[in-house]
Amino acid sequence: MADAIRLDQAVVGIGGLGLMGGSLAMALAGRCRRLVGWDPDPDALAAAREIELLEEVQPDPAAITPGCDLIVLAAPVRSILACLEELPTHHPGPSVVMDLGSTKETIVQAMQRLPVRFEPIGGHPMCGKETSGLASAAPDLFQSAPFALTPLDRTPPRAKHLVEELVHAIGALPLWIDASTHDRWVAATSHVPFLAAAALSLCTPDEVHPLLGPGFVSTTRLAASQSGMMGDILATNRGSVLSALERFRNELAELEQLLARADEDELLTRLRQAADRRRMLLRLSQESRAG
Repeated sequence: MADAIRLDQAVVGIGGLGLMGGSLAMALAGRCRRLVGWDPDPDALAAAREIELLEEVQPDPAAITPGCDLIVLAAPVRSILACLEELPTHHPGPSVVMDLGSTKETIVQAMQRLPVRFEPIGGHPMCGKETSGLASAAPDLFQSAPFALTPLDRTPPRAKHLVEELVHAIGALPLWIDASTHDRWVAATSHVPFLAAAALSLCTPDEVHPLLGPGFVSTTRLAASQSGMMGDILATNRGSVLSALERFRNELAELEQLLARADEDELLTRLRQAADRRRMLLRLSQESRAG
């Protein structure tokens, strides 16, 4: 790709027509020259065709990718890795290649092995739902959400410009970050919260169901996330997740010890500190999005 290409001039191909890929297609409607996609799931294909989500959808990427200027892989992490392995066999290039995977180091390493005719860059929008599939997709899913972009050393400026234009077009906020830092941060902000929700769901006795309240429902919401997708995420970010879990376990152990000692004053102090810290983190997040 000798010359830069604008989004409105680009043929964009989306691999995976579930929550993320479907929402991306909805948000990109009318913003690129042509919008096409593929998904191996016949139900997803049928649903996409029924609502006329894209101009063309196929089960086989080989029927879609060769004409694409930008390929966006919107699938679970290990499916993205498989797509990257297969991509050179059915795409003659050139093309920008981006993913929407929830972990980045493993994907960026795989992107590094792509032939030089591809211009790869990692991506991860910090948004989603605990439900999956095209039926859950929405055009405003990305609105005001941070969108991490993890370039490789080989990623040229024209590829960076194109994906940043896409991020702005769907209403998200680009955040340029290296893959290692991204994975360390999301372990704390996304992956450990999922495990905490799962653990709470697993340890809650059946007999308490008459008194399930909003605290349980909101705290365990993430436990309803698709287990296969989360398994991919945890397996490809194991080190960062284990480090974040250790910090979480230490904090929980301290609260447990204060409760066991009946040290009410110190326990209340720690709870107030927790509330203050939550407010601070949310304020910093809002300021970073506004700035």
